Amino acid sequence: MTPRLQLRNITKRYPGIVANDHVSMEIAPGEVLAVLGENGAGKSTLMKIIYGATTPDEGEIVFDGVPLAVSSPAEARDLGIAMVHQHFALFETLTVTENVALGLAKGMTLEEIASEVRRLGENYGLEVDPESVVHDLSMGERQRVEIIRALMTRPKLLILDEPTSVLTPQAVRKLFVTLHKLASEGVSILFISHKLDEIRELADRCVVLRSGKIVASVNPKEETEDSLARLMIGKEPPVVRAAEGTPGDVVFRLIDLSAPGTQRVCGIQNILLSVHAGEIVGIAGISGNGQARFMSAASGEYRADSKSVELFGKPVGHLDTKERRALGLRYVPEQRLGHAAVPDLPLRVNTYLTGDDFVEKGFILRKKARDFAEKVVERFHVKTPSVEKHAGGLSGGNLQKFIMGREILQRPKVLLVNQPTWGVDVGAAAVIRNSLMRLRSEGAAIIVVSEEIDELFEISDRIAVMYRGHLSPAVPKESLNIEEVGRWMSGLWPGGPGHKNSSNEEAA
Repeated sequence: MTPRLQLRNITKRYPGIVANDHVSMEIAPGEVLAVLGENGAGKSTLMKIIYGATTPDEGEIVFDGVPLAVSSPAEARDLGIAMVHQHFALFETLTVTENVALGLAKGMTLEEIASEVRRLGENYGLEVDPESVVHDLSMGERQRVEIIRALMTRPKLLILDEPTSVLTPQAVRKLFVTLHKLASEGVSILFISHKLDEIRELADRCVVLRSGKIVASVNPKEETEDSLARLMIGKEPPVVRAAEGTPGDVVFRLIDLSAPGTQRVCGIQNILLSVHAGEIVGIAGISGNGQARFMSAASGEYRADSKSVELFGKPVGHLDTKERRALGLRYVPEQRLGHAAVPDLPLRVNTYLTGDDFVEKGFILRKKARDFAEKVVERFHVKTPSVEKHAGGLSGGNLQKFIMGREILQRPKVLLVNQPTWGVDVGAAAVIRNSLMRLRSEGAAIIVVSEEIDELFEISDRIAVMYRGHLSPAVPKESLNIEEVGRWMSGLWPGGPGHKNSSNEEAA
């Protein structure tokens, strides 16, 4: 059988780094091929080359037996190649329907596209409102838009770069059913994921990239998660440290906190939550259930009633993010590019965004900022030629490590984190989680919003769940299991909105 895709000695160099070093591989029609590697190993660059978004310096691509030389993603789509990007390629000011239309050949009206978006969403568990403006969507909802847009092109080769990073377990299961069905119909699937259990479940074969080179090709079903992790990082993966110390006094409190939503963005209602010094509270929930409003109100991006947010016993609901930072609260938002970091500015300059110590009497302390940025790069193993590298030029996982390190190394007393390990490899995830655990042991109060339920059970002292703007009680993790959290994600906690006579009472 003629391979669907062949790569022959693909090489791509950037200043200071070889992203792909003579990579050769192939994928057959109907095969699911996983590409595994650490952040910065060259996976996304390789996918962009196949998709026509980047041109290789050397090598040849053959598609269905014919040499391929595409100069744009539009040409690739015309040939039957579709890609779901890790960093979403969506226009924020356009609706879901309009974004999907931009990736399709002419011939469908907007009404027909909207109808197809609804149908695919219902069939594949990727529901999203076609009339929503992308700016109003959570990261999980944007991920659904990307996947639906790719499926609507009816591809021969589907490239998925971290497609499940912000999807719920239920949505992942439905997506895998869809992908198996597509593969049975002859669609070839290239799948990048750092979730080793997903690779073992979905992929027929797995190639491992390390420092731009293929170092192994294995059947993942014959490997364990530990053996795959060792292949990926070339050594034993780090172990997440155990919790140390007993939680102290309440230092951060939300009291009857409410924030309005919009027609398509979920607001929050009467949130009650207390977080102690030396404690991590994890918040689970399906994307789009009010987590974005919750974090913006807690961090100060949305200013609520003064008395609805307390920091060290003082009302701060009326204060903005800078004023709350001065009191010891810091925030890592969900969206890396454009929110947590400015893509076109160097890493050093991105430290100015939240590093209030780097400005004195109106003057920027460049050396102090550079030294701090280099410290973040070293401590969090960020792969970059220098701190003068633009943030947008880093892989998603390396940028995530930098952003997390930027906030953690400033030793906050209260830290709010939305999706801390989104898109990072198993080794980097352990580094981030260990840093959170270390910060906890130093007495910080931490709130982690994550759709990785396993992650919440690994690092949290207590877990709560968000559903349609309501927050469940935050209970000790020992009193819950994953199945119970799944029920709570439908509002079915005692007294929750899934029951009659619902109430939102805070746990101790």
